[in-house]
This record gives sequence, structure tokens and C-alpha cells, in this order.
Amino acid sequence: MEKILSLACKAQSLLNRTRMADFLAPLALRLYLVPIFWMAGTKKLSDMDGTISWFANPDWGLGLPFPALLAWAATLTEAVGAVALLIGLGVRWVSIPLMFTMIIAATTVHMKNGWLAIAEGSGFFASDRTMGAIDRLDRAKDILREHGNYSWLTENGNLAILNNGIEFATTYFIMLLVLFFYGPGKASLDYFIEKRYGFC
Repeated sequence: MEKILSLACKAQSLLNRTRMADFLAPLALRLYLVPIFWMAGTKKLSDMDGTISWFANPDWGLGLPFPALLAWAATLTEAVGAVALLIGLGVRWVSIPLMFTMIIAATTVHMKNGWLAIAEGSGFFASDRTMGAIDRLDRAKDILREHGNYSWLTENGNLAILNNGIEFATTYFIMLLVLFFYGPGKASLDYFIEKRYGFC
């Protein structure tokens, strides 16, 4: 038993040495989120009139109050947040409005579609909606096989139907939550500023 405990302690000691590279985890989270928020923010920014209309319209959009204010807030939060995540500046602070944005996105855009981002015909998270989508996808594939160049169409990937559920927004929220509590890591301006100037 003592030998087993000794081996376990040695293994744990080896595992603990990996902490010298603990900056990699928050850096990976930040760099993963950067293009997501940058693309979302700059896409909105490229057509602010359309974005504001989408935020405002209850029939084909979100039907939110104060659409111009909220559209600009979401757009700037995403674009500025992407830059802050990239350089690791104010990461814990910028995580707050980004998490709020993900909550708003999940509840106003994605919630009605369930969990799945991509439709599936079976499984725990499948719903009547996603199963119906797969039936339509199968029919579309049959039509394309019969009347189109299906091999060319699927040469670079399979056809899929976007379900647009809360899966991605929830995942991004959780990643931001980790950054909020644990910070940006050593590979960041926040870490450098704290070490250099001793901010509290």
C-alpha cells in the first residue's frame, strides 16, 4: 500500500509541474473567443441600420425596447471585447458585458430553438423541430443526388441544417465565466500591469 501511495505522490508531483504552463488554458479560452466576438461585432457594425431594425422589429427581428441603444451596446461590447480578450486587457471587466450579451442572445434569439446549434434527428437533445429538420435535410439530399452534383456540393463538408439553439451562446458564457473568475492568465497585459505596477 505504501508503494502505491508513494507512486501516486510521485505522479501527482509530476502533474503539478505542468502548472508552470498554466497560462495556456486562459490564453486558449481568450484566443478561441476573439474571432467569435470580432466577427459578431464587426458584422453588426457593417450594417448598423439593418442591425437596429433587426433589434427593433417584433415580426422578423427581436422586438427589443431601445433598439438603437441595445444594438450599439451589443456591437461595441463584442468588437471591443474581442480586442480586449486578444491582448488580455481588462479581461475580468469585459467578461461581464460579454456574458450579459450571451444571456440576451440565448434568451431572445436561441431559446425557442432548444439546445442544439446544429439539427440532429436523434439523441437526448433532439426535438420535434430538429427531427423535422433532418427529414427535410434527407429529402434535400435526395433531390441533390438526383438533380445536382452532390459529390461536388459535399466535397468540402457534409450538408447540415442550422438549428440555432442555445448551445453556442451557453458555451461562450461558460468560457467567459471561467475568465471572469480566474482572469486572463500570465500571457496578458493585465498580468504585466499587475506585476509592474502592483494594482490591487
